[in-house]
Amino acid sequence: MILLDSSVLIELFRKQKKEKTLFYKIAKSYSPLYISSITHYEVGIGNRKSHFEYWHTLSNHLNVIPFDKSCSLTAIDVYNDLLKTNNLIDLADILIGATALTHNMSLATLNIKHFERIKDLPLFE
Repeated sequence: MILLDSSVLIELFRKQKKEKTLFYKIAKSYSPLYISSITHYEVGIGNRKSHFEYWHTLSNHLNVIPFDKSCSLTAIDVYNDLLKTNNLIDLADILIGATALTHNMSLATLNIKHFERIKDLPLFE
């Protein structure tokens, strides 16, 4: 199972040639597709009104994994690990990474630089 990061969805919105996106590559081989509730929120608030219908239609075809207490406990551990090594990343990225770890999922992202700091988080290649 693969969890899609916000960056994968943003690339899909922005690129003219959808078949050149990481989303397209993943969608050809994996089903169903998953996002975290944090990703759903991030994309939802970053959306222009002109893209609302596109996002609404796309998000209806994605399975949203909730950020629950188990994810929160994992996120606390991730935060503390990153803090100890002075490698903190954006809070939303910690929450998304923790969701993937909690549910034993690989994370598909275009932001490898940040997510590779999270210990034991498998990244989609």
